[in-house]
Amino acid sequence: MLVSFKNSLAVVALLSWTMACQKTQGHGQEDIKRPNILFCIADDASYQHMSAYGLTDWVQTPAFDEVAAAGVLFLNAYTPNAKCAPSRSCILTGRNPWQLEEAANHVPNFPAKFTTWMEALGANGYQTGYTGKGWSPGNPGSKDGKPRLLTGKAYQDKKLQAPTSSISSTDYAANFKDFLDQRTDDSPFCFWYGGHEPHRSYAYGSGLTQSKKKLSDIDKVPAYWPDNETVRTDMLDYAFEVEYFDQNLGKILSVLKEKGELENTIVIVTSDNGMPFPRVKGHVYEYDNHLPLAIMWPKGIANKGRKIEDFVSFNDFAPTILEAAGVSHQQSTMQEVEGKSLLPLLQSSKSGQTGLGRDHMLVGKERTDVGRPHDQGYPVRGIIKDKYIYTINYQPDRWPGGNPETGYLDTDGSPTKTEVLQARRNGTSDSFWKLAFGKKGSEELYRFDQDPDGVKNLANDPAYKTLKASLKKQLEEELKKQKDPRMFGNGAVFDNYPYSEAKTRNFYERYMRGEDIKAGWVNETDFEKVDQ
Repeated sequence: MLVSFKNSLAVVALLSWTMACQKTQGHGQEDIKRPNILFCIADDASYQHMSAYGLTDWVQTPAFDEVAAAGVLFLNAYTPNAKCAPSRSCILTGRNPWQLEEAANHVPNFPAKFTTWMEALGANGYQTGYTGKGWSPGNPGSKDGKPRLLTGKAYQDKKLQAPTSSISSTDYAANFKDFLDQRTDDSPFCFWYGGHEPHRSYAYGSGLTQSKKKLSDIDKVPAYWPDNETVRTDMLDYAFEVEYFDQNLGKILSVLKEKGELENTIVIVTSDNGMPFPRVKGHVYEYDNHLPLAIMWPKGIANKGRKIEDFVSFNDFAPTILEAAGVSHQQSTMQEVEGKSLLPLLQSSKSGQTGLGRDHMLVGKERTDVGRPHDQGYPVRGIIKDKYIYTINYQPDRWPGGNPETGYLDTDGSPTKTEVLQARRNGTSDSFWKLAFGKKGSEELYRFDQDPDGVKNLANDPAYKTLKASLKKQLEEELKKQKDPRMFGNGAVFDNYPYSEAKTRNFYERYMRGEDIKAGWVNETDFEKVDQ
């Protein structure tokens, strides 16, 4: 249920921390500074591809691993929505997407009623800024006649020679240094490093030519893609960009050290959603929503190197950051949040299941991209608990990946996507297409400890009838408490919110009328006839 910040589990810690964080005056006490916040977020990186987790040998992320070793590594961190804008909306507001009105969708108008924690910190003594990708894509709106700074002031001027033409030329570390150099006093800061990597597109073959990687380094291709040279090359290109994000993270940490700010900075490193491949980004499965998370705070985490198994949500970032900054719920002017502070987990001495977190997660989606008639989404709600993920597809008659005739636009264009479609066309296999693009039933149930790729749907197996009913009951009861419009017969409201960009509105109808419009993030060969 929605809780006020003052009613969080850490209320006692909040009150004491708020008092301590105010600079003490006189009385022989040393001044105590509120901690800085450095929030680092990759664009489309899956949790299993950060090497601290020990799950993948073909991606190496030493900077992420450094943060985990010097802080806490979270083994079960989830975004409620595995798409860029809605995931970032959850991060910034502490609310689930179905509690965010238009911000539940991709490319939305950000509702004026919701304040972000970056805005709240800026109004309470923090100097704020970001480089790279902040909250996006969408329209942040304006306040008092000025564009809202949902992630602070932009620092984008410094550029560099990127290793490929597909990688951003933004010099993230140099822009962070500019931000620090331009601080007007010794007030605490909050900075957002939003890497553009590993978002599509990639320079094909860069993972092979720019590194020492080999196709044979990949020990396993997910069961929902063909295992061939093209797909493995695409995976290594993704790995190269994940490592590029990590290299820049390392440079930013070096700037922190050089400036003497590392000790009192809370460093949070994560991603907004899973990798931009078929059946991952933009969908509702285990690898889509399960994301990397490591938090380091040299002055605030005594028991370093712990691994936490409790479920944590992206909704938890807002109350965690506000509490650490000593900003009360009333001071923040934020709407009530669904998340809860992670400070008890950070300050605990426990590893594994601490009992301070959750034992389940709620996930879901509404409209995550263009490509369906009347700008419709593919609404889903789900619950992850006890090694199971159960989901309800509320409009199973719709295409989950977007309509075929507009190129399945809810899945980014890629060599892997094209290979999945070609395998069906040439008669090699239609199983990949069914898993990635085919219509689903109204319910899905997967046991991901035995079926990590989530390809065996147990929803219609009588042996799981009781479990499925229990998960559905808990899911819907919690959604009703959270006032999800879909629980009260008003789910169509999400389809009726307009896209913030005119070029994306009514894409399906305009394309079908023959207008000269293109979706640049898919290949021309991805478009198929309706009867296929």
